[in-house]
Amino acid sequence: MFDKLRAYFNKHSELPSKHQKRIEQIERMIDTPIDDPFLFIKALRHRSILADDSFSSTDSYERLEFLGDAVLDLIVTEIIYYEYPDENEGFLTKLRAKLVKGDALADYARHLKLSEILVLGDRARGQGIEFSKSVLADVFEALIGAIYLDSGYESASRFVKKLIKKHVDIDSLSETLDNYKSLLLEYAQANQMAIPRYEVIKEYGPGHDKTFEVKVLVDNQEMGQGKGKSKKEAEQRAAKSAMQSLED
Repeated sequence: MFDKLRAYFNKHSELPSKHQKRIEQIERMIDTPIDDPFLFIKALRHRSILADDSFSSTDSYERLEFLGDAVLDLIVTEIIYYEYPDENEGFLTKLRAKLVKGDALADYARHLKLSEILVLGDRARGQGIEFSKSVLADVFEALIGAIYLDSGYESASRFVKKLIKKHVDIDSLSETLDNYKSLLLEYAQANQMAIPRYEVIKEYGPGHDKTFEVKVLVDNQEMGQGKGKSKKEAEQRAAKSAMQSLED
């Protein structure tokens, strides 16, 4: 134990003072002690630092970005696999793509204020590189790679899950994939039918983890049922069931 503590303090004491605040900010951000601070500084280094002869071609965040991309894909896949047990592979693939696309990753980076601690080469400063969507997305993936190497998959997974839960409404996002309620409404209007009406059949489970069952009626005839963790999700699934029955 004392050897581990000694190694920890030795690594942190060797860190240049200009990077100390960066590491302190990351430790608060990820809520996990950092074992190897140099790994995280590398995760923050934009490739513009390579113009300095003291750095090698592998000293920027690009290798960690490559690793973080794969780790993030697995974490997000795991999240939505368990969040949507009744959805097929096509739905899960499209939802994952929404959660890990460049714009989404850049948003995560903005929430974490990574632009404030990005390490740039001298010539790149003052050009706004730290606000670029692609750079923000890359450095976020590099951060995930660094967490994975420094403290393991569980720490990386916990960090990503907490971040997504805080900043992303996955249910609302999933509704943009295949909006069956809109499709059913369009079908009803095109065929001179009444506007679809949704009714909650029942709801059960504790307050923080309720499940809703909903039916959809068109011209007072039940056309489909669905259940989900929110009324919106259940309505979408009821509309999907109705569309499938209409297509049969």
